[in-house]
Amino acid sequence: MRILLWHVHGSWTTAFVQGPHTYVVPVTPDRGPDGLGRARTFDWPNTVVEVPPERLAEQDVDVVVLQRPHEIGLVDRWLRRRPPLVYLEHNAPHGDVPDTRHPAADIPGATLVHVTHFNRLMWDAGSTPTTVIEHGIVDPGPLWTGELPHAAVVVNEPVRRGRTTGTDLLPQFAAAAPLDVFGMGTEGLAAHLGLPADRCRSHELTQARLHAEMARRRVYVHPVRWTSLGLSLLEAMHLGMPVVALATTEVTEAVPPGAGVVSNRLDVLTDAVREFVADPLGARRTGDLARAAALARYGLPRFLDDWERLLKEVTR
Repeated sequence: MRILLWHVHGSWTTAFVQGPHTYVVPVTPDRGPDGLGRARTFDWPNTVVEVPPERLAEQDVDVVVLQRPHEIGLVDRWLRRRPPLVYLEHNAPHGDVPDTRHPAADIPGATLVHVTHFNRLMWDAGSTPTTVIEHGIVDPGPLWTGELPHAAVVVNEPVRRGRTTGTDLLPQFAAAAPLDVFGMGTEGLAAHLGLPADRCRSHELTQARLHAEMARRRVYVHPVRWTSLGLSLLEAMHLGMPVVALATTEVTEAVPPGAGVVSNRLDVLTDAVREFVADPLGARRTGDLARAAALARYGLPRFLDDWERLLKEVTR
């Protein structure tokens, strides 16, 4: 098939484009939000092709994967027709939960795909058919060494996003172990939180370097209050890292017993960080279980098979 989609979520798209199709991504001269084209920092195969908006109408597109509300207008304007539509929702709803109406609700001929069962439960999709295809991860391998007695955190723009990403909780985790915070917009985080520089370091790395550096830290901390299901959490588990996470949204499904510590009690979570930092062998045992759980539920083959079945169904 030839699948039209916009480059919106680099990590998710990296898994999606490992399938057997041709993936058409719009590209504009400024490489703005509606025309980013191919990823610069992710490893995408040659089956991902860039097409300028003015040439999209010439493309034989079998299905469109929408990810943002305004993209349906871009389809009408750039493609000038509507092939079968799949609306992929990455996020949990914001606003008047659980009464938040989804943008794809009641769009004729569209199928709404959620990445977690929690999201499907919380969004109001109206009459639009919905399904769930859980995340798939391109396996980075069991890279964990845990050589640094630090905790890794991955979050983009933690200052702006604040309580949503649990930024306000970081000082309590920093009291349990030095934090290495990876992500865009993390510069100046320690000063913002009033933490000494040696208790909270910021890092902005490419995806390839990110995995290697995460894996050098003893434990992964996921302090996010409200999100869909952080891919960084699943990537940490694939790396073989023990994880400590808030028991919010889909986390309790993703991290089974033995693969880490999941709780909404901060004392339980910070004690777990201290224990993993003090016990490298215990951290390794827990990380091994985390990796096995992640491979079983969020492995790439299952993800691509699920998408293959759906794409065949909507284009039948």
